Amino acid sequence: MIALLGGFGATAYADATPSISYQQDLGWIPKPETDAKDDSLVGGVPPQAPLIHAPDDPAEWDAWRAALKQWRKDSKARVGYDDALYVRSDLTWTASSYSSCFIMMNDLDFWDPVKGEYTVESFLERGVEKFGGYDSVVIWHAYPRIGIDDRNQFDFYRDMPGGLEGVKKVVDRFHALGVEVFIDYNPWDTDTRREPKSDVDSLVDFVRITGTDGVYLDTMETGAGEFRAKLDAVRPGLVLEGEGKLPVENIDDHHMSWCEWCSERDSKAPGVLRDKFFERRHMMHQNNRHETNHMKQLHIAWMNGSGILVWENVFGLWVGWPERDASMLRAMLPIQRRYTPLFAGEGWTPLVPTEAENVYASLWEADGLRLWTLVNRLSRKGVSGELLRVPHVPGAKYYNLFTGQAADVKIAGGEAILSGAIMMEGLGGFISGKPEAFGDDFDEFLAAQAALHARSSDSLDYPGRYAYLTPMERTPRVDPTALPEGMIAIPATTYNGETKMRIRETSDYNSHTNVSFRFPQLHYFVTFPKRNIRLSAYAIDETPVTNAQYHEFLKASGYAPRYRENFLKHWIDGKPAPGQEDHPVVYVDLDDARAYAQWAGKRLVTEEEWQYAAEGPDALVYPWGNEWEEGMCNANRVTGSTGGTTGVRDFPDGRSPFGLYDMCGNVYEWTESERSDGRTRFSMLRGGSYYQADNSAWYTDGAAQPCNHAEKFILMWPGMDRCATVGFRCAVDLTSN
Repeated sequence: MIALLGGFGATAYADATPSISYQQDLGWIPKPETDAKDDSLVGGVPPQAPLIHAPDDPAEWDAWRAALKQWRKDSKARVGYDDALYVRSDLTWTASSYSSCFIMMNDLDFWDPVKGEYTVESFLERGVEKFGGYDSVVIWHAYPRIGIDDRNQFDFYRDMPGGLEGVKKVVDRFHALGVEVFIDYNPWDTDTRREPKSDVDSLVDFVRITGTDGVYLDTMETGAGEFRAKLDAVRPGLVLEGEGKLPVENIDDHHMSWCEWCSERDSKAPGVLRDKFFERRHMMHQNNRHETNHMKQLHIAWMNGSGILVWENVFGLWVGWPERDASMLRAMLPIQRRYTPLFAGEGWTPLVPTEAENVYASLWEADGLRLWTLVNRLSRKGVSGELLRVPHVPGAKYYNLFTGQAADVKIAGGEAILSGAIMMEGLGGFISGKPEAFGDDFDEFLAAQAALHARSSDSLDYPGRYAYLTPMERTPRVDPTALPEGMIAIPATTYNGETKMRIRETSDYNSHTNVSFRFPQLHYFVTFPKRNIRLSAYAIDETPVTNAQYHEFLKASGYAPRYRENFLKHWIDGKPAPGQEDHPVVYVDLDDARAYAQWAGKRLVTEEEWQYAAEGPDALVYPWGNEWEEGMCNANRVTGSTGGTTGVRDFPDGRSPFGLYDMCGNVYEWTESERSDGRTRFSMLRGGSYYQADNSAWYTDGAAQPCNHAEKFILMWPGMDRCATVGFRCAVDLTSN
């Protein structure tokens, strides 16, 4: 998630420190009066922003580069920079970790719920095929589900299949294939269950147990000062990667950082990544999570010798990569990996002249090689012809890194004129050196690049996904005069209503990205009109299914779930806790609820049936009326959480217009509304619960909810999906009136 860090200016980005004494009449140079730790704007320029804009006019580039070099020198002197952690052999891997993948652990491409196993190897194989492979991954666990009950972020890793040992096995499988793994830390999680030790110590324990390679610091620029020392005490080589603008003072012990939304704020001529320019071995991963065009991110990465975050499943929101963008990344990564000594070295010259308008280039030099990275800024057409004019070195050879062929070069007047073609918004690259500088396997490398070039694509087709409703099996129709005990008949109707859902980066029913969607919309509710929905006559349980009823089901049926983790966790010795027999049963997942319904000759309620039964024909806001009233349900608008469930009939005055109990504020209820887009499974919960986690907008909505509120609940596996706050009620189909 994004850290709420303040705005970006429309002009240059750079550190502003008292030691800077550059020309002040150039728009891309910030004024120096503000201390580097001050987040206020200085002449419209955030002093710690991650991207330093470049001047539009090439005539200013020499002065701009000189200013950058002076800023780097002065800043290193000011902070007393020490690169000891970058030269440590156990930490040098970070400089070549160009491609990072953000993995939702519930992603159906990563977790197979039918087989009950992680699919690490096939997941990575598909990553190689589509993107050129991953150097590291972030395995994400809690948000956007955290807050549904009091489980904290560490509990969410514990509740993954196999527990922490299961996570360790996943990490080991990644390591066997050469991929580093980061776990996630959410500092905003302060209102769920507390650990008996500090967050830092808990996190260090998790790193030790799971064998991960680092910690992704969600919403944080930097980790606490104690992080580095405590991680080093676990084992060498552990890394911190922050989100947001990393202060220069912390580059020495934070080897990686995100550059989030930098592509939306780049200058016409590609800008320079501040932290990468300061420390050439620092890795920055470009990320614009909601954008379907990733070429601007690739431009920044390619021009800066830096990395990309591949993130298609954004908390249940599908943001797939077009084939053009994926093919460019596939071609770029082998070059970056092979030539890391150049991209992490001192021989970087940003923005060297080119021969084509709207084409920009950087130069990288080391070990007898010169490498040029080029980008075409034109979004509607490719460019071809002369691209670069560079000094010729006698005996040097020239190659096109993207075609894998000898470059189209003409030598004249001591210069080499390099020609080629770059697709719209595409990347290009050339390398030059004497034959002995290329290495014995250079021909094999070129052949591999030629094969990738043969697969290149200019297709911008967006690979959208749509979530489809799991088919529901109707029950045998029951005569309304012979209802099962404890059920209330609801007459057939044509339903016209609306459902409201908070868009917490999880999208909605359709699951695919909406290009108009932009962060942050944590507090936004979206209304979904539901018109002319035909509801056949049905009967619905008067109350949620209770602990006592579920106990009877177990005794009569012998039901045993495939996975027992967290199943009826609140019971004691296999029975409901004394005094809680009439409380709603919780710690059951969808399959547990369906098993009960099938045994009882019923089915789960659809969410439209649930809502109509709760709000009635007049579409009441709450089951009892249109205004909130204390004492109508197990919830308190002032204190939020009430501490636990109550009896399902404890609030008779809060019944719905049809006489149904407990449709607000005791427990959320499963509905027969499971959907899947092939990568994310989810179900809509209804009713709210007794529990509410405060202090952060990142938490799931708790407490009592209006009748039309739907909570999109991402599904993983039974041990995770069973919650302290989610129960269910059943329905049967009726014969026509």
